[in-house]
Amino acid sequence: QVQLVESGGGLVQPGGSLRLSCAASGIIFNIYDMGWYRQAPGKQRELVAKITSGSSTHYADSVKGRFTISRDDAKNSAYLQMNSLKPEDTAVYYCNADRIVGFIEHKYWGQGMQVTVSS
Repeated sequence: QVQLVESGGGLVQPGGSLRLSCAASGIIFNIYDMGWYRQAPGKQRELVAKITSGSSTHYADSVKGRFTISRDDAKNSAYLQMNSLKPEDTAVYYCNADRIVGFIEHKYWGQGMQVTVSS
């Protein structure tokens, strides 16, 4: 059974920082690309950052220079360091594990956790 367990969300003031963690089990972690997505009320879920199994990274334009994604394959975990947070970063954040084998995509999601940026 695959599980992605997120932690580290909560309430933070504008300009503050949070570090999100995602602990994976039930998958061979080091062959999966890992991503963080978010969904704000009334909006579609969007990709925030992604790190491949080879540790290449990709960021949404809105978070470049403020957020850093990383992974620790020894701990089966991925992280999202969020600095200089803005109210528009408020959303439910989801951890994602993704791997494409041929024409089959293996995609798993965490349960999501709230991040609120407000004074």
